[in-house]
Amino acid sequence: SLKSCRPGRCCAGRSGRARIPILFRHTSTYGHDLQRAAGCTDGCKLAQLCAFTAEHPMSKTVFLINGPNLNLLGKREPAIYGADTLEDVANRCEALAKPANFDLKSMQSNHEGQIIDWIHQARNEAQAIIINPGAFTHTSVAIYDALQAYEGLVFEVHISNVHKREAFRHHSYVSPRAEGVIAGFGVEGYELALRRVISLLG
Repeated sequence: SLKSCRPGRCCAGRSGRARIPILFRHTSTYGHDLQRAAGCTDGCKLAQLCAFTAEHPMSKTVFLINGPNLNLLGKREPAIYGADTLEDVANRCEALAKPANFDLKSMQSNHEGQIIDWIHQARNEAQAIIINPGAFTHTSVAIYDALQAYEGLVFEVHISNVHKREAFRHHSYVSPRAEGVIAGFGVEGYELALRRVISLLG
């Protein structure tokens, strides 16, 4: 039977020696041949993930999702959000992703349902999501539920330090699902999140 491993922990074989860290919750079953593929004698989920990432193109795909009003980046309140546009952000992240052999797909919408649809799409196409949900951060249980149904890595990014702003911005529905939260680093936060994704998946 397959041994269940918790994300972020190391998987140990029967010898008790630590293996490679588990990066994802992954539930597909591939059989005992995967035990040898990952060097794991217990056929754990690590073996499944190793085979999955080796055989599926989605293993190098990252969705960069931006929420409402971020299409105005560079024009809206530049004292808070800076002068860089969303296109500038996408171009810099693309320049970081390409040498690492990652496919970055950048998208932005002012509509909650569209963001949820992209998260659903990521279930089959991407192994990591970097998301700045904008104001939906503080209001959208639906986006949280969509992220809960997604099994890859999630990193939450905010350009400003939301904890220095209005009290209603201090709560995030996304953070409980995210592997990491980056806030207050300006648009550089996107690159920091992507570097972390690359370090985990590369």
